[in-house]
Amino acid sequence: MVKLLSVKDLQAKIALAEGEKAAAAMRQHNAAEEEKKALLARLTKPSGLSDDEVAEKASIIINRAVENGLMSVQVFRFPPSLCTDNGRAINQAEPGWENTLTGIPKEIYGFWRRRLQPEGYQIRYEVIDYPGGMPGDIGITLSWH
Repeated sequence: MVKLLSVKDLQAKIALAEGEKAAAAMRQHNAAEEEKKALLARLTKPSGLSDDEVAEKASIIINRAVENGLMSVQVFRFPPSLCTDNGRAINQAEPGWENTLTGIPKEIYGFWRRRLQPEGYQIRYEVIDYPGGMPGDIGITLSWH
């Protein structure tokens, strides 16, 4: 004779399975948060690249965009927390917004001023998404028109 589990046993089995799913989701969430923290830590520190190394990377990105018929390309995307005002000045297009930059975004701006602006390139920092209606990531676009 086949023994059926009682309703109480079934409920306990379901609760255990749901608990395991919740624990797995929490582990995944925690891992993602740690990855995000590590990325932010890396972005707030100097890249360690020389102007020539950055120029080489920029050349590859620009040439690929030109080959695809583009007049501009997004070269970087970063969270607003890398600005001293969480991106407010960029979002409002206030004069001096570049003074709020830190880390890699600040390095990119400095490289543009030193090497690309004299060659006629333009740069634009702008909020590119609004999760929940609030300013989100900032994109850096380089253009040559």
